[in-house]
Amino acid sequence: MKRLLISASFVAAALLPSAAQAQAIPSAVIAVVDLDKVSTTCNACKNARAALQAQVTGYQNRERALAAPLQTEQKSIQAAIDALGGKEPDAALKNRVAAFQTKQQQAAEELQRQQQQISANSDYVKKQIVDKLGPIYTQVMQRRGANMMVEIGQTLASAANLDVTNDVLAALNTALPTISVTAPAQARTTQPQGR
Repeated sequence: MKRLLISASFVAAALLPSAAQAQAIPSAVIAVVDLDKVSTTCNACKNARAALQAQVTGYQNRERALAAPLQTEQKSIQAAIDALGGKEPDAALKNRVAAFQTKQQQAAEELQRQQQQISANSDYVKKQIVDKLGPIYTQVMQRRGANMMVEIGQTLASAANLDVTNDVLAALNTALPTISVTAPAQARTTQPQGR
């Protein structure tokens, strides 16, 4: 019996080092990437940003175009109401107020649809970039011998030779020559909540 226990302890001792080796974690070889630089300086990203800015400018111009006549009409209606001195407005003035409110509601709905479209377009641009970056990270890590990549903004300090931003940028420029700035119809109708 004693001999059986001794044999079992030798077997256990022989197995422990191999189990410990199986759980060992390799040394970290870290690469850092500046995602802000990548997403603002890639060729397609610059073009997409300019196109999205044009959409925002178009929205702002349309907002002003809708607001000017509404403000004029509102002042005219308010002046007519003030002239009544507290008396009940006639049917014509009530109709003007109702028509004004309808125009105001239609303008607000139009602007809201345009805002949603711009937001969906922006999200779609980001999605296209993110979809291409995943495989690029893996390729750059393999080429540079890294087993971990972190965003430079998440580090306290790093050596310049760890920075693979230019590698990622070059690969993204190749993998993503253009970016569509118009979201597909399903993306416009099913936008993610909470962003």
